[in-house]
Formats: sequence, structure tokens, C-alpha cells
Amino acid sequence: MTNHLAHSLSPYLLQHAHNPVDWHPWGEEALAKAKAEQKPIFLSIGYSACHWCHVMERESFENPAVAEVLNRHFVSIKVDREERPDLDDLYMDAVQTLTGRGGWPMSVWLTPDLEPFYGGTYFPPEPRGGMPGFVSLLRRIAERWESDRPALLDQANQLTAELRRQAQVEGGERLPEASLFDAALGQLRRGFDARWGGFGGAPKFPQHMAVELILARGAAQDQAMAIRTLDAMWEGGMYDHLGGGFARYSVDGQWLVPHFEKMLYDNAQLACCYLAAHQATGQARYAQVARETLDYLLRDLRDAGGGFHSSEDADSEGEEGKFYVFTPGDIQEALGEAEAARFCGAYGICDGGNFEHGRSVVHRFSCQEGAALPPEDDRTLRERLRLWRDRRVRPAKDDKVLASWNGLALSAMARGFQVLGEARYLEAAQACAAFLHRELWHGGRLLRVWRQGRAHTEGFLEDHAAVLEGLVDLFESDFDASWLNWAEALGEDLLARFQDPAEGGFFSTEAHQGDLIFRLKPGFDNAIPSGNTLAARGLLRLSRHLEREDFRLAAEGILRCFGPWMERAPRAFLGMMGPLDLLLRERLDVALSGQPADPAIREMLREVHRRFLPGRVLSVSADQLLPLHEGRGAPGEAMAYVCRGRTCALPVTSAFALAALLQAEPPAL
Repeated sequence: MTNHLAHSLSPYLLQHAHNPVDWHPWGEEALAKAKAEQKPIFLSIGYSACHWCHVMERESFENPAVAEVLNRHFVSIKVDREERPDLDDLYMDAVQTLTGRGGWPMSVWLTPDLEPFYGGTYFPPEPRGGMPGFVSLLRRIAERWESDRPALLDQANQLTAELRRQAQVEGGERLPEASLFDAALGQLRRGFDARWGGFGGAPKFPQHMAVELILARGAAQDQAMAIRTLDAMWEGGMYDHLGGGFARYSVDGQWLVPHFEKMLYDNAQLACCYLAAHQATGQARYAQVARETLDYLLRDLRDAGGGFHSSEDADSEGEEGKFYVFTPGDIQEALGEAEAARFCGAYGICDGGNFEHGRSVVHRFSCQEGAALPPEDDRTLRERLRLWRDRRVRPAKDDKVLASWNGLALSAMARGFQVLGEARYLEAAQACAAFLHRELWHGGRLLRVWRQGRAHTEGFLEDHAAVLEGLVDLFESDFDASWLNWAEALGEDLLARFQDPAEGGFFSTEAHQGDLIFRLKPGFDNAIPSGNTLAARGLLRLSRHLEREDFRLAAEGILRCFGPWMERAPRAFLGMMGPLDLLLRERLDVALSGQPADPAIREMLREVHRRFLPGRVLSVSADQLLPLHEGRGAPGEAMAYVCRGRTCALPVTSAFALAALLQAEPPAL
């Protein structure tokens, strides 16, 4: 017996296709049903790797008694938040306004006109921990809908008006000033956990945007915050020491026990963060973390067609983390008694365990003096244990391909090639871009979602912006101008379809979308930089390659628009500090004249790539067709042109001379 989700493509929706609840996907049919029957909508939003979504399904949505109440009194709609981030953002704002908190699974009750009037997150089947029982809550809402509907409609109307008011972003008149960096860094200093790294208490989430701001703008004493945070995230259990990559977050304050789901967007961004740290510090361990994270994406999340899948679940065999944790006996079975003792000492596997059921999360924190393994032994034993672990039942994988998350992965692979110099990352980036163009670029329109040969859902702001920046990173890796051409088309789409010409900035959706009660203009940076942050970053970088003044002005319009908000709450806009830094920092353009495969050009590229040069723009061309190469170069001779601000140095013809020019970088403004 299946419900209306049976023909969905989303793995999350398909997980619920056999529930006794008469679920519908979000769409015209379900919305029309609610209007025709004048029933409230029960909207449940989640994603396939969400642990508590699984719990609520087992407890409530598989329960015939719950299904009977839902089916009798509500039109029940399931939404995959990863397919429809616009709906997720809009109704998450409603839940947070109603309750002061948010999360998934998200549970929202709407009028047939899509206005929210009640909401929350996870509800247990019976009252527990101060939360109402789900069945009794459903009955109370149904009774009020029948007996006091005008009051509920009025409540929904007032809440919608408040949400609309909160969503209004009136453009500022000036660009934020450099003093804003000091304000943001000051907030980070006050929130820094000097013992364990990170900013704030449990649960602890990856802080790549904070680290990137510190690396780019922090004073010498601030760098210690970045270093401690990077090291602690890597040493703890949030990092998968066997397979590479990071879990979503740590449930405790010391990065020990993770929430085990692994997301493409986290790992793509953290790989870039560790690559930047390697450039900035020269420390080999950051290159190792980046390499292992990128290799995790290639090995476990890559689609055969070249794109990247979305996530791996926290659960396997019905238990959270079961795939990832070990007893000493497990290690002995995998490695033999002698090697097991060494590994357990180095990675904190103990008899009592540090997780549930006497099992241990693999970590480096409790490694005793002298117990660390020599590097070669460490690599060998970790790989042997990984292969042994792969015989277990793996967590489920969400194998849909999302444009925006793949744009982030495209950037990560391209930058991995630049910094680490390993060809497999460039090949992966090229294959990813080719996949996105082939499968998600239809008739000059970018789509968001692909799975099993089918693409759907028009791309949102974050999709266009993330893919645009990924293409810029790819161009700065292989210097194929066709990537810039596609990025330019995406930039023009951003301006035509999403820009607010009156107040500046960009809406997350196009104007014609009819299933939203209003459009949002996203600015706050969360796990992923906001769509406006991504747009500002990508458009600024592309404007410098193409000398497109309209792209630069649009990016500045974003920063003007959100400037007053940034000044009020700097820590909520750490990602948007990046394009602000790019705009205020003295411009650095490096244009190399010659063929990318020329050994002399490759030596020059190594000099550029090994350095931490925030905001630099890099181009290689053998002709004079791109703006950075106009009037430059001589046939058959490799030459480097370096310009800072409005001053260009004389061209040089050797990597040694280029290094001297790059070392002359002045301090940030």
C-alpha cells in the first residue's frame, strides 16, 4: 500500500511512500485539494539524512492511529527541504517566530491559502519532556479548525503579516566599512572556546566561515583561534579518521561525539577551508585533511555521471552511528591483537567506550604520550580498518544531485587541484561541470535537482550563484574560457530573474513563482552561505575576469542592501564578510601569457597556488581575447603580469621573478 509519494524522485519522500498517512508531495494537486475541502494543511519538512525525521516517522507516521487522525482532518504534505529550500526558509521563519527555535523534522499547520498558524519541530507520540503528544495535538488543532476557524484564520493572517515585515530588507545607502571586520572578530574572540576551539558551546557546528575571516583579516593573535578550531575539529570524532570527511556537527562541546550524518555541502566547504589554512600556514596536516575529505567525496558521494550526491545518513540498521563506532574487539578482529593495541591507544578505543553500548568514536584527543603512530603505520592501519568497516551495512545515501551543493563541490575540487597539484581533482571538477551543463542546464535555464536521469525544479538564487562561482574556480584551474562564458550567462540570469532593482540584493526565487505567500531575500549565513553572499562573491570575481561593471555594481548593491544588518549583527553575516573583504582589499590580478601546459607557465602557477592570496584573480591565456590579457603577451614567450589596485608591475618571465612580485603584498586595508 503506497500513498501519493510513491512516484517522487526524492529519497526522503520515498522513505515515507509506504506510511499509512495519505501523504502528498507539494504541488497543484495537494494545494487544490486543501482549498476544495477547506481543510488545514499539515506540512512536514525534513531530509533523508535527518535522524529525528526517522524517529518521528517510526513513532508517528507509521502508526495507523496517527494516520487516521491526519487523513480525516488534514491534507498532509511532505517536502524535502533540499529540493525546496524556499519553502523550508519561509516556514522555518514561521516556526522560529512561534516557538523561538527551529530544526527538523519541521511540522507546520497552514490554512488552505498557505498561511501558517501553528508549528514546531519533532513531536513525540505521547507527551514527553514538556512537549505535547502528537495525536492529542492533532485533535486539538482539528477541533479548533471546526469550532473556532475565524480565530485561527486571523492568527494566520497576523503571523503572515509579521513574517512579511521581518523579511523586508531596505537597502542601505553606503557600503560597509572595514571597521566591520573588527566588530566581527571581536564577537568571535568573545565567543571563542580556548580549550576546545570553536565558538560557543554544545552542540558545535563547523565554523569554516569564521576561520576564513580570521585567516583573511585577523590579527596575529587571532590566528590561534583558527588553528585551534581547525585542529580540534580534525582531532575529534566529528572527523572520519578512516574514510575522510566530516559529520554534520558535534553533539558535545569538545568535538568528540558527532551527529553522524555527512553532508556534501559541509565537506566541500571544509575542504576549501583546510586548503586555505594550508596555504596560510604551510602546515602539512591541513593538506592531509583536505585531501582525505576530497577523496571521501570522490569515493563515496560521486555519481557515475560526474555529479555529487547529497548526503549519507546518520543511521544504519536502525541505530545512529552504528557504522562508525568500534569496540576493542572489533579492532582486534580487523587488525590483529598487536596492531589493535597500538591503534586503540592512538585513537581512543577503550573498553568502556565513549559512546552508546560500550562502543567508541574514533578520535585523537585521548592519545597518550608516545602512543601516536608513525605516519606510514598510521595511514596503513586506518586504511585497513576502513576496508574492514566497509563490510558493514552502510548508512543510506541520498543520491540526488543538487545544483548549488555541486557548485560548492566544483569549487572544492578545482581548488584542491590548485593547492595540492593532483590531477584527479581537476578531472573531477571538469566532469562535475560537464554533468551540470548536460543534465541541469536546459534551454538556457538552470534546474536544481537531478536523480536517476531526471531533472526538475527551476534553480533558485543559491543554485545560480554557487555554480557561477564554481565555474570561476574551474576556469582558474584549467583556463578553458568556455567555463567563463557559462558563468557569464548565469550572472546575466541572476540580474534578470532574481535582482531587486529598487532596494538592491537578490530574492531567492523568481517573481512568477505562485506557490509562495511572499518572496524572501536571504542574507543570514548558516551552514551554507546565503544566496546573496554566494551571489556577491561570484559576481565580484567574475566582474574582474570579464570587466563587467554591471556585475560589480550588483555585488556592491548586495553589500549596501545588507550593510545595516551586518553592522547590527556581524556574526550572522560571516560569509558576507568575504565579498566585503574582496571589495575593500586592494585588487590583485595575475595574468599569465602563454599556454597552461607550458612548463614555464606551470612553474609560475605553482608560485601562485602555494600562496595564501585572498581575493586574487588568476588568468592564463595564449591570446588577447580576455580582458585581463588585452595588449599583453608575445608569441612563444611565457610572461607574468601582476597588477595591484591600479598599478601594474613590469612583466616578468620567470617563476622566481613572479614570486618576488607576489611577496610584495601589502597588508589588508
